[in-house]
Amino acid sequence: MEPNIYTLPGSRSVVRPDVEAPKTAQQRAARAVADDFEAIFLADILKNLSVGLETDGPFGGGHAEEMYKGILNEQIANSISRNGGIGLSDAVYREILKTQEAGQE
Repeated sequence: MEPNIYTLPGSRSVVRPDVEAPKTAQQRAARAVADDFEAIFLADILKNLSVGLETDGPFGGGHAEEMYKGILNEQIANSISRNGGIGLSDAVYREILKTQEAGQE
């Protein structure tokens, strides 16, 4: 199978060897939802990895740091997902397409 190279809005070209590139508006929407799901999952993983980490120094800690740490985790997760991800969005995308096909029968 030839690798599929395609670009979603807000991302660079991504090689997804096991998933057919989205062709219709419905498939592009399903791909975007799958990528968003992966980004939310990754943000939650990153949040859990940083629980309990102490910050040192006179300017460490506080409410603002907690708020910005969450925003940073979300941005890192979005970047990972937009640039190929960990493969979770591919599996979710395939399942969305299967569910849509089953509903059309």
